Amino acid sequence: MPRGGKKNNGRGRGGRGRGGGRGGWGPSSGARQPYVEVTKQNERFERFYNELNIVPEGQEREEFWSAIKRELPNSFRFAGSKGHALAVQKRLVEHYIPEITSVTYNDELVEPPKPIPWYPEQLAWAMTTPKNVVRKFSPFASFQKFLVSETSVGNISRQEVVSMIPPLLMDIKPGMTVLDLCAAPGSKSAQLIEMVHGGEEARVRKVLYDIAQKEKRELSPAGMEVKAEMEQANSEEHWSDDGRSTGLLIANDVDYRRAQMLVHQVKRLNSPNLIVMNHDATLFPSIELPNGDGQKSSILKFDRILADVPCSGDGTCRKNPNIWKDWIPGNGLGLHCVQVRILVRALQMLKVGGRVVYSTCSMNPVENEAVIASAVDRCGGLAKVNMVDCSDKLPGLKRNHGLSQWKVMDKAGRIWSSWAEVDAAKEKAEPDDESFARLVEAMFPPTDEKLPFERCMRVYPHQQDTGGFFITVLEKRSEIRARPESEPKKAKVNPAPSIISVVNEIEASTANGDDPNGLYHLESLDKLVPTHTNPDDDMDNGNAPPTARQNQSNPQSVGSAGIKRALDEYGEASSAKKIRLREGAEDPNLPGEQDRQVHWPPPPGAELALTEHRHDDGAPPLTYPPPGNELDEPTTPVDEDTDAGISLSPQTDNRPSKRKNNQPHEEPFKYLDPSHPELLSIYAFYSLSPRFPRDRFMVRNATGEPVKAVYYTSALARRILEQNEGKGMKFVHCGVKMFMKQDAQGRDICRWRIQSEGLPIVEAWVGEGRVVRLWKRETLRRLLIEMFPKVAADGWQELGEIGERVRDIGMGCCVLRVEASDAEDGFEERMVLPLWRSVSSLNLMLPKEERRAMLLRLYNDSSPLIDHSQEHRAARTQPDHVQPSSTRPNHSATQADVGAATNGENEVTEVNGGVGNTEDLIALTAHVEAEASDAEDAALAAAQVARDEVREVAPGAADEDDRFNRTV
Repeated sequence: MPRGGKKNNGRGRGGRGRGGGRGGWGPSSGARQPYVEVTKQNERFERFYNELNIVPEGQEREEFWSAIKRELPNSFRFAGSKGHALAVQKRLVEHYIPEITSVTYNDELVEPPKPIPWYPEQLAWAMTTPKNVVRKFSPFASFQKFLVSETSVGNISRQEVVSMIPPLLMDIKPGMTVLDLCAAPGSKSAQLIEMVHGGEEARVRKVLYDIAQKEKRELSPAGMEVKAEMEQANSEEHWSDDGRSTGLLIANDVDYRRAQMLVHQVKRLNSPNLIVMNHDATLFPSIELPNGDGQKSSILKFDRILADVPCSGDGTCRKNPNIWKDWIPGNGLGLHCVQVRILVRALQMLKVGGRVVYSTCSMNPVENEAVIASAVDRCGGLAKVNMVDCSDKLPGLKRNHGLSQWKVMDKAGRIWSSWAEVDAAKEKAEPDDESFARLVEAMFPPTDEKLPFERCMRVYPHQQDTGGFFITVLEKRSEIRARPESEPKKAKVNPAPSIISVVNEIEASTANGDDPNGLYHLESLDKLVPTHTNPDDDMDNGNAPPTARQNQSNPQSVGSAGIKRALDEYGEASSAKKIRLREGAEDPNLPGEQDRQVHWPPPPGAELALTEHRHDDGAPPLTYPPPGNELDEPTTPVDEDTDAGISLSPQTDNRPSKRKNNQPHEEPFKYLDPSHPELLSIYAFYSLSPRFPRDRFMVRNATGEPVKAVYYTSALARRILEQNEGKGMKFVHCGVKMFMKQDAQGRDICRWRIQSEGLPIVEAWVGEGRVVRLWKRETLRRLLIEMFPKVAADGWQELGEIGERVRDIGMGCCVLRVEASDAEDGFEERMVLPLWRSVSSLNLMLPKEERRAMLLRLYNDSSPLIDHSQEHRAARTQPDHVQPSSTRPNHSATQADVGAATNGENEVTEVNGGVGNTEDLIALTAHVEAEASDAEDAALAAAQVARDEVREVAPGAADEDDRFNRTV
């Protein structure tokens, strides 16, 4: 069951400025610009890292600088479930590698692509072959076509080698809830969702085997895709929900366009256990979970969190050469505080015993060790947060330990060894000297507590020909209460007074002769319940609670020159926030809409995206009213648990408001009643097993009715979406498209076909009445090459072992099961594909690019596809095509006409005002059926062409971020 950005110099919080960990393939379209080679020299950059002594002086340092100035090798990873990834990898190993190995250049054998030795199952590969060699030899052209083809359908993911490391250190187990805080463009999220589903295919297969034994029937043999995961499945006890994964990944990014790019990347993995959100990672809101029985909702805590934070990216200068000319010390200085806030927020949302993996593609200790030290200190030190030793993980990965001592370079290029030196220099500096502006004490090595920085991991370019990277794994030992950022580091925090202290003060005041009924000041009460300060002042000094800023206009992205906003502080108590509405708008609290909030202004990129994107159910794009006067934004403090994080509770506003087209900003997620008539028709047509969950189907429209598409999600995803609806959460994507409405001929046909994305999830639970089994390679090859082959008349006889079955099966969607077999012309891997049986033809419901990818992978065949529906239509327009005499006067004969015409076998009957005999009736019937068949085939073909031509590319995503370079 395979599950399977535009490069931006701005470093927005929750985003990334590193091109997404791509593997190095360049742009593939667009106007060619004259190439200007960047001079790979930067005096401050080189002096800073030499002064830090991150590698010893001498030969190793020369190797370091030599490697960092070379181009980055191409790298890629086999994606999807483990079994499916191994099947695609097998094609590479058995076919393409032997061809490339035989190539010689300058009388020497060319080095072929090689697996990354430390990556599990050899599912990651790298290639160092120069481009001039790649262009010169045909085996490389064939290999390149394979890469492009498999990438287009999601079986291969381009990803920089070091970018693959953080997910491998998260130790994800079945059933875990995982958060990727800064996820776009999604290469690491794809790894995480694969781990969330680890072993699922084998678990489900074992459950089905047990069911088949109880029902005394045989189950088709498992293929290599199941056998590859069986060992993991046997070692687990995670068998709830019939073996389906109960875990969840929430992937988040602050930038709306990048969040859409993230959806594009992870959507190909077809996971119902995924939610994509659009929030500032430093202020990520607390997600509520329903407890049932009328109890108060709880806050979702995560087992694992990946904080791959925005950074200066100087470790990526091999693939982003502009870093050589753009690097300045202020890049890292400006991001330090944001990185600390993200890591602290991650630790707050973590379960006790859970792990946060912190990573950057920077080599600067200000963004690495200093961030770890500051976050651990703010969260209570090593007693609360442990730095995990991962030196025994990923054997074969060459790495250095973290720095225990480091220096900091200021904006003027001066290097400081300690905060004391900076303090002393500040006293002598001119008042308008801005070179100290971004320096803070937390950027320097800690002096009060010794941290085991040797447990941090640094990967340098010269060690295994990669980029630079930093990774640290943190484990939460107990609940934390993070110290506010504005509070001095060494300040002693007095314990909060209790109610008893207030009572004692009242009793003491009464004993001193104060009037017990009078009003007098209680110091202990002030400490217990602080008075609310001026919110304007809070905003100015950066100490406002996060929810006071959550729905403001998103702050500017953090550029390479530094941060463009005041320092934020989360605090532990948050406040509810009114959503800004246009003045003169109607009250949004209409019946049934009390919890729905309208975001104004929309988040960055939303307006552009809405001009390019329509709802999946065919609704028109959302629109926003023009800017107008905006209402004030009062904040009200609310009580929360110590570690509950950030709440986005709605408030009622009685002032008039108006909603444009009555459309909220968030795309609605509406779950269907399991007994909805449309679902009942689906259950009946496909004989869907009652063991398959029926309460997880949803639609993406405000009406809550299945109009065009029906989606499927996991149970936990449903609980989250329903509990947090209308509470300010910005959900961007969730669910796998399971059923699509299809125009079809005939009254008794179920017009809901199974979508290819959802087929792997549901196919095992479909009844035998809608299943077609295929064993032979040649039969599948024909179905892949030929679109709409004929079944009517004697056409079924040319369809091999499936001929009789597809001749007799009723019209509508079927499940084509390609069974595994040991026969010479059989398949090692079991596959399932959607098949549509129309009036007189058959068609695999697959995009053309997926057909081509399968032909290339399974048969090494790049033959052009054949569309028989066009041939049929062309044949009927030929002059020698003679119509029956009864239809010549009027060409609008319908099936109703045919029914009226067949009153008797030898009777003369009036048809459309003409007289016809039995031969005419037979000809008319055949003609009308052929026209109906052609019409249906034409509709199916047109729908497929529309899907093929509209490629899913996120707003703002360039083509080079979406596929391999076709020119290499």
